Amino acid sequence: MKPELEIHADDVKCSHGATVGRLDADALFFLRARGIPEAEARALLIQGFIGGALDEIDRPQIREAFGTACIVLAAGHSESKS
Repeated sequence: MKPELEIHADDVKCSHGATVGRLDADALFFLRARGIPEAEARALLIQGFIGGALDEIDRPQIREAFGTACIVLAAGHSESKS
C-alpha cells in the first residue's frame, strides 16, 4: 500500500509565489576580488541560482535558450540600474 492524498474541490485553496531579490553582495565581491569582471560574476551567480530549474528541462535546445535569455535579461536589468 502506498500513501495517497485525497483532495475535495471545495477544500482546495492555492496561491503562488516568486523569489525576487538582489544578488548576494558577498558572493559578488568574492568573485570580483578574484579578478572576474562584474558582468561575468553576475552571470555566474545567476546561472548558479537558476541552474537547478534549467536542469529539469529535458530538451537541450530549449534549456540553453532559457539559460541564455535569463542571462541576457539579467545583464540588461543590471545595466539599467547602473
